[in-house]
Amino acid sequence: MLPALLVGSDEMAYSLVTMFGFGIGELIIVLLIVLVVFGANKLPGIGEGLGKGIQNFRKSIKSPDSIDVTPERKAGDPTDEKR
Repeated sequence: MLPALLVGSDEMAYSLVTMFGFGIGELIIVLLIVLVVFGANKLPGIGEGLGKGIQNFRKSIKSPDSIDVTPERKAGDPTDEKR
């Protein structure tokens, strides 16, 4: 477990270690498997792509919705249904 002095309390230290059900040991094993599967040369590219994806996702959430530019139909205008 993480020392309580770094986090502030025993309860918070426990919750940080077991975040998403993974402990420190499991995370290290997952990172080693990723290193073996992808290799050390591809990891910076994977990290860069993941970072750009997260950045674009945050931008899309914060930006306002696009404006609908389709023209409104008036009462006297012919419609596609009459063709």
